[in-house]
Amino acid sequence: MSQTPLFLDTERPAVPDLIVPRGVVPFHLADAPVRGRLVRLGPLAAALLGRHDHPLAVRRLAGEALALAAGLAGALKFRGSFSLQTKGDGPVRTLVADCTELGALRCYASLAALPEAPAANASARDLLGSGYLAFTVDQGGERERHQGIVAITGETLAEMAGHYFATSEQHACHILLASAETAQGWRASGLILERIAESDDASPARAADEEDWQTAALLAATATAAELLDDALAPETLLHRLFHGTGLRLGQPRALAFGCRCSRARLAAILDSFSPDDLDAMAVAADIVMTCEFCNVDFHFPRASLGGNAGEILSGRNREA
Repeated sequence: MSQTPLFLDTERPAVPDLIVPRGVVPFHLADAPVRGRLVRLGPLAAALLGRHDHPLAVRRLAGEALALAAGLAGALKFRGSFSLQTKGDGPVRTLVADCTELGALRCYASLAALPEAPAANASARDLLGSGYLAFTVDQGGERERHQGIVAITGETLAEMAGHYFATSEQHACHILLASAETAQGWRASGLILERIAESDDASPARAADEEDWQTAALLAATATAAELLDDALAPETLLHRLFHGTGLRLGQPRALAFGCRCSRARLAAILDSFSPDDLDAMAVAADIVMTCEFCNVDFHFPRASLGGNAGEILSGRNREA
């Protein structure tokens, strides 16, 4: 297998070099057992969703998945990534979105062959059908991944994620997601509230904690999709509108970026493991073409150059699909 380090891989895909500096704004409420994160992808949503020519309803769902992944990855305290994955029997057979602790985002959706595109107003349940939702925390290296899986339950992706936290994590969580094509292009946003356990179940303060949590959730629910997706409305302004009477405290914003991690070096290492007969079977018109499902870039490897020599493999050219 090729041992060519990634820093020697000079032929990276032609993908957007785009960073949203204040993509995730964490906060907590001093007067309630609540912490949360407001996610705004801004123009990053258009860059990510524009990599594939999916129907409108699928792009909307993918945008929500990106916002959710970014918001949940914002809680990571170590190097690694958070990903969500769905598998179902609906028009969208597989949906994957993940985000690293540094805010590198990517997403893809695999669609069934259909006679016509799903309706523009199709719900997440319409698109996913019956199946499962999985959340995975990957700490990288030799560390074991943590994964939770639940059946798809609910009509929206926010409801499905809420069901996961209620049943798998037994953790109170309020999630609001929005994704739409605006005058500025596709935008996606999310507002995630988590309840912080502060009091023992038997203490009188527990009832007050529950009331404060419910109040915070009701305030969060007043946020509209238009507010969440409005580039002109600063995240801090929106949070102040919602929670100014509950001791709002803002944390350090985190950046989000176009984060596909494909490379010729990684694909070369994969090809290096195949036999000559297998490589011959893969070749079309003297090339082997490998496509990244996330950024939709085609990597072309001349078959004649493949023979276990990683340097020759890396000398091939990649071409954007």
